[in-house]
Amino acid sequence: MMDVIDCEYTVQGDGPPLFLIHGIGAARNTWRRALPELTRHFTVITYDLRGHGASPMPDGEFGLDELVNDLEALRARTGFEQAHFAGHSLGGMIGPAYALKYPDRVLSLGLLSTAAFRTDDDSVKVWGVVHAMEEKGIPQVLETLTARWFTDDFLTSHPDVVRNRLKQVVDTDPDVFLNVFRIYAGTEMAPWLDQVSAPSLVLTGENDGGCNPRLNRLINAALPHSDLVILPELRHSILLEAGEVVAEHLIRFVNSLR
Repeated sequence: MMDVIDCEYTVQGDGPPLFLIHGIGAARNTWRRALPELTRHFTVITYDLRGHGASPMPDGEFGLDELVNDLEALRARTGFEQAHFAGHSLGGMIGPAYALKYPDRVLSLGLLSTAAFRTDDDSVKVWGVVHAMEEKGIPQVLETLTARWFTDDFLTSHPDVVRNRLKQVVDTDPDVFLNVFRIYAGTEMAPWLDQVSAPSLVLTGENDGGCNPRLNRLINAALPHSDLVILPELRHSILLEAGEVVAEHLIRFVNSLR
């Protein structure tokens, strides 16, 4: 029996279907700043990954394949034969993995703030965060991540958003959080990205440490049909800081395919 969890989801807006895939320790509300613009152009399906938000808890460890299976089950439940897909961070790995397995379902991809072609040094750094959280506890390491996620200006001007994001992580089951973080740290798309045929928007923040422009230029070069956008000054939390800007780029990219 294939391991599939029926994830909780929301459908809103009008137009061609667009599935949005959030990242580690987040939930579908991470797209809220992008939604007003996106729902004017798309029927947007947001969902909570297994063990996140309102979705059921998994039974034991899971990998990228299970997250892809969950997405396909969701697509089947919503009844859309083909759709656009965009994912942030870990979601930017789930989307391409889904497109590799189900190429006929995917009209386009958005790879937002994600990573591939990591060097040994890159891998050591991301696994270092995972191991620190395993040893010291997630809340103890979390505060050090805020400077990697948000710009200094945003940290000062939107402390409530930052607090809520940290609370969202702490409220995520620690086993699930570490499980998805290990998937994110251990996934390397480099061997198969050139087989992903869907038109793709590759987008990241200029100052995103772990999903930086260097890696995203390599992702863009590997994909057969892609555009690259680097958002000035932003770090990893582009959806919470500049969701409207991300929405504009997604809309522009999909419109360019017509």
